[in-house]
Amino acid sequence: MKISRHHLGLAIAFALGITLRFWHLDFKPLWLDEVITALITLGRSYSDVPVEVVFPISRLPEIFTFNSAATCPEIARTLATQSTHPPLFFCLMHAWVAKFGTQYSALRMVLRSLPALFGVGAIAAIYWLNRVAFSRPTGLMAAALMAVSPFGLYISQEARHYTLPVLLITLSLLVLIQIQQDIQQQKLRPIVWFSWVAINTTGLYVHYFYILALLAEFATLIVFLLKRQQLKAFFPTLPIIPLLAMFLPFAFFIPWLPILIGHFGRPETSWLPAPQNIAPLYQTIAAWLLMVIALPVENQPLWIAIPAGLLMIIFGGWLGWHVFQGIKQLWHNEATQMATLTLASFSLFVLLELLAIVYILGKDITIAPRYNFVYYPAICALIAAALVNKESQKFSTSKLSPTLLLVGILSCIFVLYGMAFQKPYHPQRVAQDMLREPNVSLMVVMGYKDSQDIALGLSFALGIDQFSPTQCEVNASICPTFAFFKLSPGYDSVWQNLSQLPTPQKLPLNLWVVAPGLRQRDYPPQLALSGQTNCAIDPSEYHRIGIPYQLYRCYS
Repeated sequence: MKISRHHLGLAIAFALGITLRFWHLDFKPLWLDEVITALITLGRSYSDVPVEVVFPISRLPEIFTFNSAATCPEIARTLATQSTHPPLFFCLMHAWVAKFGTQYSALRMVLRSLPALFGVGAIAAIYWLNRVAFSRPTGLMAAALMAVSPFGLYISQEARHYTLPVLLITLSLLVLIQIQQDIQQQKLRPIVWFSWVAINTTGLYVHYFYILALLAEFATLIVFLLKRQQLKAFFPTLPIIPLLAMFLPFAFFIPWLPILIGHFGRPETSWLPAPQNIAPLYQTIAAWLLMVIALPVENQPLWIAIPAGLLMIIFGGWLGWHVFQGIKQLWHNEATQMATLTLASFSLFVLLELLAIVYILGKDITIAPRYNFVYYPAICALIAAALVNKESQKFSTSKLSPTLLLVGILSCIFVLYGMAFQKPYHPQRVAQDMLREPNVSLMVVMGYKDSQDIALGLSFALGIDQFSPTQCEVNASICPTFAFFKLSPGYDSVWQNLSQLPTPQKLPLNLWVVAPGLRQRDYPPQLALSGQTNCAIDPSEYHRIGIPYQLYRCYS
């Protein structure tokens, strides 16, 4: 009976995880980073995007056509020169798209489905991790917690390389636990060390931040040996297999190392601001909270945002107290002390590394909660172990787990419908603003200075196409059009290019100008399209969501 209940609970956890991760997977438009994923995954590059010309939205399928001739080395070369990422995830995505769908209409679903699948795999991995490190009930609790984690859902529905490293980090921590158990039992299993090498080498070629996880595991192993007073005994007599295993992942990464060094100075990393005093500290705490609860506080009226924020803080404090009590009990139990030390040390070392990036390198990565994926598996494992241990000690806390799971499911619903973890730059909102008058012709002009601006503009174009799918088919004369004009160096060149455009086929025309870095007062009151068409600014239609966009109304 116990076995059947355990397996039933595990099946429910997996069913929840799969359902949530694949539900509404193509609901939201691709945002900037996902557009980058799309271009590179499809075997394309920024050279395939038309610039300095006006093109209809109906041309987007041509831009996002799958290039079956592209190879993994070619994708790697594109990444080396046009992006800041290692190649493995993009090569896997290219093969996935080739296998499961190259149609433009299925682009969002196909691109996001592989990360969602890796997210489901991470649920299985964390069950295995906690089962080996603690117990079967703890493994079940960890799987259920990750299945309904709003943060876990958020990164699983991104066409980005976050869930694959989460899966690999979870497996690496599992192997690290097994290595420590072998040290305790004075055993040496080569397959364990080779598995550790394979997992971590793969991780290094998936995401640069995996380096932080690997260094944290090294430090955690040293802490474990110091705790057991085995450091001196372990290293002088270290067999060749463990010695090689500790350095082979970095050795296998050497071919990509010059490209990594070159990526450090690329403009794509310049968007991260300098840290503001203690802001990174409370942003980090907020990110921990978002791993278990996410209520609608982003871009909501104050009468919604304030109560929701207070509820999140109260819930976080209540849960944090119970987790702290549970971890203390785990620490004082000799059977669970080693695993607790491992997961806590790993989380602490990663956190210190992230704070070093913030305060030493001056890059505040805490403004983007997604980067906490590096220690997310360890946090989930610790919370699950603490709650299961505390519930076994005090029957009065038996409602802890159901409450946490119900809150997680509710939070996931908010994520699915775009009320929490909203897409950066809000391509859906921008597209809906621009399409507010569907019977009027639409042109969008974007000034760009680099490839990031082009990717951002494409996300808006894809949003317009998603929310006006039949406009071009019904009437080609009102098919929305888009144009990228280079800033050289300022917006005078953009206004000049606009004045040289041919007369629009149909007037009146709504002209939206997306102008990164331009202040509202710097938008000119009048713009000219050819000699016969004048466009007047509409002061009531100025918007700013990260970047400004302004409506001009054009008449003959």
